[in-house]
Parts: sequence; structure tokens; C-alpha cells
Amino acid sequence: MSNPAITIVIPCRNEAANLAFLLDEVDAAMDGRSYEVIVVDDGSTDATGAALEARIKAGKPLRHVRHDKSAGQSAAVRSGVFAAKGKVVVTMDGDGQNDPAYLPRLADALLQAGPAIGIAAGQRLKRTDTKLKQISSKYANMLRGAILQDYTRDSGCGLKAVHTHLFRELPFFDGWHRYLPALVIREGYGVVHVDVVDRERRHGKSNYGILDRGLRGILDLYGVWWLRKRRKTVPTITEISHG
Repeated sequence: MSNPAITIVIPCRNEAANLAFLLDEVDAAMDGRSYEVIVVDDGSTDATGAALEARIKAGKPLRHVRHDKSAGQSAAVRSGVFAAKGKVVVTMDGDGQNDPAYLPRLADALLQAGPAIGIAAGQRLKRTDTKLKQISSKYANMLRGAILQDYTRDSGCGLKAVHTHLFRELPFFDGWHRYLPALVIREGYGVVHVDVVDRERRHGKSNYGILDRGLRGILDLYGVWWLRKRRKTVPTITEISHG
């Protein structure tokens, strides 16, 4: 695990019951590949720490990054990205709704697309969220797409693959993980998409609610639009040798 090719980053808060089966599924999906898993424990108060400790002691390719207090999903993703050893980071949610079977597909889609592509973004089919969440997400995505022109139907899907060096260069703010395609385009890269199928949550309830996504989303949307407008030209940088 010293030099893995791929890092799977899983942000979570109080998801011990879901991690119990989810991490087995991740290992099965990534079998035969060079990878590591980083679970970013966003100030959990359940048995998340004990569950991760047992897996690490059992020799699993797993690392446990912990926040001393909950800082939100975006901060948790960012902590995992900066801890990553792989050249590609693939993100997924820790609630079990994202199917780990898509992890290798996302990594392959990104790598096979070539250097001009910066992100492979999952787009959910057959959503399993509540009707309220589905409706709020639908209209938020329509508005975001119209304003940002990020060519992405569902930017809120947790399944994404991004080159690690690029991920670390993206401007950060709370809510940033929902605007990754637009931020990658801002850096001069393209986007490819992978359709994925969501699953029902088996245990617990969402720790990151609709209000987090909706009310503050208007300000976030304006902020990302402003960031895009403030970088109109992305030059190709070449060092010229005159020796």
C-alpha cells in the first residue's frame, strides 16, 4: 500500500453500521488493483473508530483519517484528497447508497480518456432518495447546469474520479464537492460521465441534510459562477530551455 495507483476516499459521519459491509464491497470491487482506502471520519460519535481499527489490524489496505469535530462533507473529502498516496482519487459516500462496483469503472474512464480530461463524474439513475430530495436535486441541477454550463446532469453524485494533483489545486469552499465538474472545467480540463445506479440506505439516516444543500447552494452557485468568470483563459505552460 506504499505506492497505490488509486486512492478511494470515503467521507462519513456516524456510519459504522454501513461501513461494516461497504468496505468489504470496496475490497471486492478493487481486487487485483493497486489501491488504498481512506475513510475520513468526520467527528463520528458511534463505533466508526473501533470498526476501522479492527480492519487496519487485519491488514486491509485502509487508512483512518479523523476530524476532531464535524466539519462537513466537503472538508472530509478534502482531508482525504490531501492524505492520498494514489495518482487518482475516487470518491464515494459512506452511507452505502453508492455501489462500489462503479469504483474501477470511474478510474478506468478517467485514465482512458487521456490527459485532456480531469474528472470522471458519476450520474445517478433510478434515484432512491426521498421524493423531496429527488425534486430538490432535480431543480438544483437544472439551475446549476444552466448557469455554469458544466455539462453534468447530476453533480451531487458522490462517485467521482479525479487526478490527485488536479483535485488538490481546485479552489476550496464548503459545498465544493457538489461543483467539481465546473471547477475542473475552470482549470482547462474536460469531463466524462459514467451512469451509476443508486441503492437504498440500509442503516441510519442522512447526516448531511437538504438545508445544507439547498439554502446555501444559491450562494455557492454564485460563487462558482464568479470563479469561472474570473479565469477566462487557461494557458498551456511550457518551460523553454536556452542552454
